[in-house]
Amino acid sequence: MSDPHDENGDAQDDGEVSEREVNEVPEEIDGNGTGTDENVEAEADAVDEVEKESTNGEDDETELLDNPEDDELGGLDIETTADISVPDDLIDQVIGQEHAVDIVRKAAKQKRHVMMIGSPGTGKSMLAKAMAEMLPREQLEDTLVYHNPEDGNKPKVRTVPAGKGKEIIDSHKEEVRKRDQMRTILMWIIIIGIVAYSFLVRRFLLGIIAAGVIFIAFRYLQNDSDAMVPNLLVDNSDKETAPFRDATGAHAGALLGDVRHDPFQSGGLGTPSHDRVEAGAIHEAHRGVLFIDEMNTLDIRNQQSLMTAIQEGRYSITGQSERSSGAMVQTEDVPCDFVMVAAGNMDAMENMHPALRSRIKGYGYEVNMKDTIEDTPEVRRRFARFVAQEVDKDGNIPHFDRDAVAAVIKAAQRRAGRKDHLTLKLRDLGGLVRVAGDIADDEGVDLATKEHVLQAKNRARSIEQQLMDRHIERKQDYDMTVSQGGMVGRVNGLAVMGEDSGRVLPIMAEVTEGKGEVIATGKLQEIAEESVDNVSAIIKKITGKDVTEMDVHVQYIQTYEGVEGDSASITMATAIISALEDVAVDQSVAMTGSLSVRGDVLPVGGVTYKIEAAAKAGMDKVIIPAVNEQDVMIEDEYKEEVEIIPVSHISEVLDHALVERDGKKGVLDKIKNLASELDVDTPKGQGQPSPQ
Repeated sequence: MSDPHDENGDAQDDGEVSEREVNEVPEEIDGNGTGTDENVEAEADAVDEVEKESTNGEDDETELLDNPEDDELGGLDIETTADISVPDDLIDQVIGQEHAVDIVRKAAKQKRHVMMIGSPGTGKSMLAKAMAEMLPREQLEDTLVYHNPEDGNKPKVRTVPAGKGKEIIDSHKEEVRKRDQMRTILMWIIIIGIVAYSFLVRRFLLGIIAAGVIFIAFRYLQNDSDAMVPNLLVDNSDKETAPFRDATGAHAGALLGDVRHDPFQSGGLGTPSHDRVEAGAIHEAHRGVLFIDEMNTLDIRNQQSLMTAIQEGRYSITGQSERSSGAMVQTEDVPCDFVMVAAGNMDAMENMHPALRSRIKGYGYEVNMKDTIEDTPEVRRRFARFVAQEVDKDGNIPHFDRDAVAAVIKAAQRRAGRKDHLTLKLRDLGGLVRVAGDIADDEGVDLATKEHVLQAKNRARSIEQQLMDRHIERKQDYDMTVSQGGMVGRVNGLAVMGEDSGRVLPIMAEVTEGKGEVIATGKLQEIAEESVDNVSAIIKKITGKDVTEMDVHVQYIQTYEGVEGDSASITMATAIISALEDVAVDQSVAMTGSLSVRGDVLPVGGVTYKIEAAAKAGMDKVIIPAVNEQDVMIEDEYKEEVEIIPVSHISEVLDHALVERDGKKGVLDKIKNLASELDVDTPKGQGQPSPQ
């Protein structure tokens, strides 16, 4: 009897997998679907070859100008992004994550698991895809599921080299076709003979019944033949690189494999169990990369199953839901020897199964992705190449001229929120490139210019920015912002919405008889409530008044969405001191800054967007922490509209904010005396910025 792999294509009638078919799997693939020592060495050599061919992220062909430090593009001598060559390897297109790239290279070489933690858009999925490119394709396999004649509910599983699976399926189908053809011819010969005989003996009814029985019998035999064709579970014949499977948010069946429901189930019409088996992402990623973003969203039971698959390198497929097969179908173990790349934000580790994380740490690497990178000529050249990459990747937008690339790099500086740094949240930055390209394409021009990038910045505003603009527009007739004159107990604070939208936040204070409490309203969150306590300590120290019989009421105006962070601490302190001492505050001054219990002004986040919001509201001056002065990256249109005043202590805040009156000098003298006693000298660069 011939083998399913024979050139003649003869198949076995009993559906058994022949010994020769199993033995045709190359010797380097062992019974567990994993490679031998020679295989591991071959994989390492293949990865080494990829590393040798790597351009290491540098553009060696592009000429540089004489003074790259002073050039917006880091010295790149180009006219458009068409002059910049884009690396072929995905790993060389990753920008600013050198440590992560180095880890991925090592992990690909040694087949280690990797967990990447960082903000969205910093290159986690791109690195995972690059890792799949670095794994050797020569070791890929196809997975076949066969009917088990001994137990129909436990299909057999076999692996063969990539591309061989289709040949086996085609061979089986051809044999089934030939067999069915012969059976059909035989069936009609028998039926014609019976009908002819019934005419001779004049038993027409009996002849028709006999012909019908024979027809049905042959049809049943044909169904049995179809059951002998194996199911190609995993087909890697067309893969040019190792498989990459994104299982983010996958349900149990999609991740671990499933068995389809059989609507017939009986009467000889049922679909064979091996034909209803479906591969999961872990099986499709065999000898490749399984990528799971936001690991904390994965069900805990699925995480436990994933641990088993990682540990064993094999995982059987069975029904995973109420929509799965009614019968207890469970295959033999299916190979799933994959490299897992888990990703997420910091909260992903909190809800991750401890044992799963332990396996990743024990058999791989953990990487913290950077959000920003130092602004150097070399990095600027890479960002220019990033623009060229996005244009090349999109394929539907024109190239950018030199000034347009410089405008994109400036946008990266602003989004970093730190002076001399560039953002590494490149997905959002890529969105700016695409919008600018779309605008240029709509105009029918050959190149995107700086003007297109500036228009794109307005069109590609975040949801928070759009909401804030509409909020300002709706509130114009009822706006509580005052930008002229002096008022007691009222200060214009500043806050941010989201990551890139500022707003003016008026704060009012009033003093009444009471029990010595500071009462703040305006939906304050935990950190904001703690800042109230810190300010209370300063107020008691500064004013020198007995506040045990006073209540201080503080109100955050129009904060319907709540207040988080302590960046309004100096605003609140100024309002309370103004109310206690009956000293007016200059309403043309806005301010932001955190405050220590000793009166030091501490850094906050989002100063650039806060200053721009103050300028839009008509403020003349903005007080910010001195340590944030280097982080200011406001647009040119606002530079002449507001004066930026950096301060290090609450005494400086009051000096600039309180209006010249008889009572002001006494208050300032108290503050300055306090500063002298505490010997305040806050070094720049210390402290962590508040979220607002």
